[in-house]
Amino acid sequence: MIEVLRIIGIGAAILIVGFFGGMYYRKLIVDARVNSAEQNAKRIIEDAKKEAQTLKKEAIAEGKEEIANLKLRSDEDIKRQRFELQKLENRLLGKEESLEKKTSFIEKKEQIVNQKEKEIDGIKNSLNEVLKKEILRLEAIAELTREEAKAILVKKMEEDARHDAAKEIKKIEVQTREEADKIAKKIIAQAIQRCAIDHVTETTVSVVNLPNDEMKGRIIGREGRNIRVFENLTGINIIVDDTPEAVILSSFDPVRREIARVTLENLIIDGRIHPARIEEMYEKASKLINNEIKVEGETAVFDTGIGEINSGLIKVLGRLKYRTSYGQNVLMHSKEVAFVAGIIASELGTNIKKAKRAGLLHDIGKALTHDIEGSHALIGAELAKRLHEDEDICHSIEAHHNEIETETLLDVIVQVADAVSGARPGARRETIESYIKRLESLEKIASEFSGIEKSYAIQAGREIRVIVKPEEVNDEMSAVIARDIAKKIEGEMEYPGQIKVTVIRESRAIDYAK
Repeated sequence: MIEVLRIIGIGAAILIVGFFGGMYYRKLIVDARVNSAEQNAKRIIEDAKKEAQTLKKEAIAEGKEEIANLKLRSDEDIKRQRFELQKLENRLLGKEESLEKKTSFIEKKEQIVNQKEKEIDGIKNSLNEVLKKEILRLEAIAELTREEAKAILVKKMEEDARHDAAKEIKKIEVQTREEADKIAKKIIAQAIQRCAIDHVTETTVSVVNLPNDEMKGRIIGREGRNIRVFENLTGINIIVDDTPEAVILSSFDPVRREIARVTLENLIIDGRIHPARIEEMYEKASKLINNEIKVEGETAVFDTGIGEINSGLIKVLGRLKYRTSYGQNVLMHSKEVAFVAGIIASELGTNIKKAKRAGLLHDIGKALTHDIEGSHALIGAELAKRLHEDEDICHSIEAHHNEIETETLLDVIVQVADAVSGARPGARRETIESYIKRLESLEKIASEFSGIEKSYAIQAGREIRVIVKPEEVNDEMSAVIARDIAKKIEGEMEYPGQIKVTVIRESRAIDYAK
């Protein structure tokens, strides 16, 4: 037991000694590490201070260099500004000297002018004195006072004026008698409104009815094959929408649209819709419509009784059946113009057949405006010339919308007949309310200008006649007012064709017999 206790004591002593030895060894190691860290820190600080001194010196050097550069640039700017200021000062001095010279020159001129004015006043005074003396001398010689001489002169002028007026009145009466028949016939011709023809209204679309909505899918075809072939062949657009049992054909070319309509209706009746069948039906429809166009042209020629006509013109004339102008069928309009032109020609005692021919062909260019750019009047005249129409008829076609000046009576007849047909109530697609509103707008625009007495819209709104006050508006101002009214109408209104503005200025002398 004692032995065990001894071993335990020895072990405890060894542990205590080991503990304190370890503590001492650890302290020595920590102190050594602390000293080493302090030395490293001091060395880093010294290195940082040296580097900071170096950077400071470099920054100071760079700053000094930058300051020197800035100073150099500012000196150059100051020199340049001083130079510019010096130039500006020199220019101002030069202008000041020039103004002083001009001022002195103007003052001298003013003195000369004042002197001249004084001299002129002196001359005027002397002339007035001389004039008074001469008037007194003339009165003494003539044994008449100034008022008596003036009265004799006025009486003589009145007698001469009455004599001249009487001769002029007689001359006018003779001319009026000679032209009375012609004027009356023109008035009658302009009032012709007795050729009533039924008009067919066409639009830019045609509606094709379908037996059922399943037909729309067959028209479109697999992946749109059928509709692509159809549109490529006919040159029109098929609109397949939600409209039940109907599709819409759209095109600005009425002949192509009609061929497409006939083709599609035949395909629907046949029931077999595929690319080859579409091409076959299109060829048949083209032949059918072309034959119908020829028949329509021949019918129009026969109805108007104008005699033989070139076959090429007949085909183009027949195409007008499928063309409209402001809702008025152009072929029907052309026939109506031919009839009215014939009536006018008979009233005026000129060639009736020639007038009808020109009237029927006057709008033939409208059949080609989808293919040729330009005015239909010029296109129609060029076509008529190429197909060997009479020169007078070609000129009437070309002049019926004033592209060129009218030269012959036939030109005027065609213009009047065209205006009568277009202006006939119901001929064109325009309600009576909008028609009246357009006339009122024309008169209102004209009445807004100063010096206007009255304004009248006539010729179905194709002309506005404005009567001005002669004491406020002279002849030159009349032309200016006409131009200003036309410009205002162009800017504020929408209308078919053109509107003629006529400004009338007249002086009237009125007296009463009592």
